[in-house]
Amino acid sequence: MADLPAEISKLGFEEALAELERIVRQLEEGKGRLDEAIDAYSRGILLKRHCETRLAEAQARVDRIVMAPDGSLGVQPADFS
Repeated sequence: MADLPAEISKLGFEEALAELERIVRQLEEGKGRLDEAIDAYSRGILLKRHCETRLAEAQARVDRIVMAPDGSLGVQPADFS
């Protein structure tokens, strides 16, 4: 996450998502100045990217390595059903 500002990189998933939701609500209301809306939108994009990265990292931890009958290794998604 080197391309994200440090302040965003330090956020947990839930914190980043909450801020992103706040930005979306603010933009949907259409209140405020245009330059503020553009700045908020730009920050929202960074927060979205951060959340996607955190979700991918979580998925990678959940996936498990399995050995096939032929001895090869593979990744099998966890079955939560």
